[in-house]
Order: sequence, then structure tokens, then C-alpha cells
Amino acid sequence: MSSGGDPDPDAPTNTIPGASSSAASRPRGRPRGAKSKPKPPIIITQDTPNALTSHIFEVSSGSDIVDSVKTYATRRGRGVCVLSGSGAVNNVNLRQPATAVLPLGSSSPVVAMHGRFEILSLTGTCLPPPAPPEASGLALFLAGGQGQIVGGSVVGPLRASGPVILIVVSFANAACDRLPLEEE
Repeated sequence: MSSGGDPDPDAPTNTIPGASSSAASRPRGRPRGAKSKPKPPIIITQDTPNALTSHIFEVSSGSDIVDSVKTYATRRGRGVCVLSGSGAVNNVNLRQPATAVLPLGSSSPVVAMHGRFEILSLTGTCLPPPAPPEASGLALFLAGGQGQIVGGSVVGPLRASGPVILIVVSFANAACDRLPLEEE
């Protein structure tokens, strides 16, 4: 062994032949404990104005479903989109598509359905003022007691014959645009 601090040429080394000595003093890879730290979750404390909010409405027996949805939309100032409905209704007026060519200005016939019917499908929208009334409406498909199926657009009141459950989403800031867009 030499006395001056010079390394012994016969001593074993941890270096790879042909590699520089600086590479031998530093270990390869990431240092211990330097794992990627998990980032804290992003918590949204306030909805954006254009967010959809889901709801389950229960309309009590004897109540008008159409009026209940309109009242909710008007009082809350939010548009409502009915995704589905279940339950029973009675004495329904439905506008059905015209089977014959009708004169201009006349509308499709309204069919009055008397009795109790199960809701197969109930969809539609209800927009608060100042949206035009034509932008709102409900479409309904019903099953009768003898297996008949009938559907159309709801005209007038729609009375619940027992509790009716509606799955809806509501939204604010609905913009009403007229199409086609005019060229500028």
C-alpha cells in the first residue's frame, strides 16, 4: 500500500473497465424515496352555470305532471329535460301524428283516452320564460288494460293515478337560437 493517498493499483474496484470514475461514484437510476408523490384530488365546490343537474321527481297521485314540471322550471329558472317516467296516469289527451294530409294551418287530431294507463315512456322538455311555449312539450307512450299501446304528444293536463317517478336533468343558461343561422 502506498503512503500518499494514491489508490492501490492491485485493489479491487467497483468500476466497469473503460467507464469513467465519476460514473462509478454515482448510482444509476432515481434516488431512493424519490417516487412520484400523489397529487391531491381536485375538488369542485361549485357547479358551472352550464352544468346538468340530475333529479328524481316524485309526483303525487292526483297531481298534474305537466303543471308540476312547468312550475318547477319557472320557479327555479331552469330548463328541465325529462329522461324517463314510470307509474300510472288516467284520462289523457294525446295529439297523434296525422295519417292524412291536412290543410295548412290545421293541427293533428287530439285523442281523448279515458281510464287508467301505465306509462311506458315519458320524455320531453320544459323551458322557463322567456323561451317560446313551442319549445316545451312531453311525448308519452302508454299501455292500456287490454294490452293496447298508444302514444303521442301530451295536450292539456296529465293526471297521476298513483305516484309517478320522473328521472330528469335540469340546466341553466339555455340559449334559444333560430335555425338556419343567417349569413352575416
